[in-house]
Amino acid sequence: MMMTTTKVHKNDTKKVFRKLGTCSRTFFYLLNREFDHLTETEERASDPLAGGIMQKGHQCGMLWGATLAVGTESYRRSDTIDQAMGLAIVTTQNLVRSFSERTNTVNCLDITNCHLDTFFGMTKFMIKTTLKGMENSTCFNLAEKWAPEAIKAAKEGLSGNQSELRLQATNCASEVVRKMGASDEEMVMVAGFAGGLGLSGNACGALSAAIWKNSLIWSKLHPKKSAWSNPNAKRTLKVFNTETNNEMSCHKICGQRFKNIQDHSEFVKKGGCRKLINVLAAS
Repeated sequence: MMMTTTKVHKNDTKKVFRKLGTCSRTFFYLLNREFDHLTETEERASDPLAGGIMQKGHQCGMLWGATLAVGTESYRRSDTIDQAMGLAIVTTQNLVRSFSERTNTVNCLDITNCHLDTFFGMTKFMIKTTLKGMENSTCFNLAEKWAPEAIKAAKEGLSGNQSELRLQATNCASEVVRKMGASDEEMVMVAGFAGGLGLSGNACGALSAAIWKNSLIWSKLHPKKSAWSNPNAKRTLKVFNTETNNEMSCHKICGQRFKNIQDHSEFVKKGGCRKLINVLAAS
């Protein structure tokens, strides 16, 4: 197990957000920095998760980015991949609780009140942002307020009792990227996406994992370029929508909500969402 030391950083969230451009990448970076382990290409590949998964208004990109960061740290702190995936899921649940306490929602649409995937919605969002000024926009203010809370939630989750995480933690998100040729570390990085993000039953975590992995492949071929609207991510979303008839919610796709890590793991091991996982992995 690798134990890490952390440095104290001032809350420069708005400055980082302005530089990096997306909420997902900003929080992936901020938490990685807190744990002294930056991963530029992997962080850049999280751009398409902003706006609630490619601007669709689902779980806020801040959560997706933060989850990737705690997955990264879970891998470094754990003795086995199963333990690491379990730790990533439990810590993601901490992040989801923290974010919900701050916003009373997890969804981008509820926060922005704008459909960012439409011309009218994006125009409305930009007008609102211009009137307030970027530094005082809803997203910038939320990011600044939640950043220290996210770091606290991540540290508390990662410091939990890992002896309870020794069971196999097979999950939909890790399984998708495994089939796409992911490393053990990458499988752990996305583990918290499982079951609609921390088993919360919201928008599909397997979809976000496939979008991130395909965006990572694209990002490695296009150094320094934003992965915001890369063709790999667009293709993955199109394939997903065709397979699910545009249904995004994990609990509706699965026909159930998961009580705990073992419950979800058993679902996947017994073939739950197998066809969707295979379709996404091939996208």
